[in-house]
Amino acid sequence: MQIKLTQSYVQSLKSEGKAQWIRDSVMNKLLLYLGRNGKKTWYIDYTRPDGKRDCHKIGPAPDIITVAIARDKAREFLARLTLGEDFASHKPKPKNGMKLKEFFDEHYAQWVTDNRRVGARSLGLLRNAFADFMDQSITDMTLLQIEQWRIKYRREQSVKTATLNRYTVMLKAALNWGVKHEIIETNPITRLEKLREDDSSTKTRYLTPEERKRLFEALDAREERIRTGRGNHNEWLEAREKKRLPDLKNVAFADYLKPMVIVTLNTGMRRGSLFGLLWSDIDFQEGTLTIQPPAEKNSKLIHVPMNTTLKKTLIAWKEQTHGNGDELVFPSPKTGTVLNNCKKAWHNVLEDAEIENFRWHDMRHDFASQLVMKGVDLNTVRELLGHTDMKMTLRYAHLAPKVKLAAVKMLD
Repeated sequence: MQIKLTQSYVQSLKSEGKAQWIRDSVMNKLLLYLGRNGKKTWYIDYTRPDGKRDCHKIGPAPDIITVAIARDKAREFLARLTLGEDFASHKPKPKNGMKLKEFFDEHYAQWVTDNRRVGARSLGLLRNAFADFMDQSITDMTLLQIEQWRIKYRREQSVKTATLNRYTVMLKAALNWGVKHEIIETNPITRLEKLREDDSSTKTRYLTPEERKRLFEALDAREERIRTGRGNHNEWLEAREKKRLPDLKNVAFADYLKPMVIVTLNTGMRRGSLFGLLWSDIDFQEGTLTIQPPAEKNSKLIHVPMNTTLKKTLIAWKEQTHGNGDELVFPSPKTGTVLNNCKKAWHNVLEDAEIENFRWHDMRHDFASQLVMKGVDLNTVRELLGHTDMKMTLRYAHLAPKVKLAAVKMLD
């Protein structure tokens, strides 16, 4: 994007949920970087003496360094470059003894939060998973240490092999970024191999028709209890001349749980993606919902067409919550920020519905299983789930006996 930058324009710029580079049409080499978090920084785009393109950071915009000052600094920089000054040689050399915590705090944190939508959560997962390595020099890390960490972490945290693989992939990617940007010299775990994910091929759990019926009966009963409880509480408040809470009689849902279940069953999205879902991810006109992958996943954006059930649910929830723009679709009712979990409410509903051995994540399996059993081909299911490898989708293949029968009957 190229535009004539003015002070008022730069001040009015707001983040649209993605990082942007804006080039000044007056000073072509001057760039304004607008991060996901709204932070603005001036840079100079230039070519080094060795022919490679590079970026030189000027500083924060627009109050500390105005448009006029940024242009002056860009002219001075380019003039010194023309006279033969090698700015690349001024860059600090990679540190051999840099600790992992220092690398995260002083270098990777800002980049990942600015350039990845779930960057803050990704960073939090890394810091938590690799807490034992924070005070260790990156160059001293060894493959054996990571192997031992995987054994220990799996035993203590009871996580699946797939989760361990995702965490090590995230760490490897972070360190590769550090090498690319000449912050560290080498990535000591480049040769680390993934563990075999046998635990991903366990039996797929999905709802039977009877369980689905009982689940929604339990959700409806829960809604009625909440509405009745709110009505009784408002009568109590009114009797004491206190301010009433919003009435729940004339709204579509008593709270967030039922619409969240409906969205999950009709999109197959993971819980982390659901908690981070924004109204800007939903296009009611086109009838599509864009799913952002969670921090621990490396998959791409998934665009899911909305069926009638899903669309009606989201329209009703939007009208009820007055949601818009980059606001969360399902914010925490206590803090207004991203939900941490809904385990208690979910567990109570399952207990009321007499459904056993069914996790929240199993709704994702249910979404895929229902599609396969209704004759949808596995590649379409793979795309809707956002699987990068067909092997992950093949776990549902056994649910399509009628499709297979129809295929071989074509030979008759």
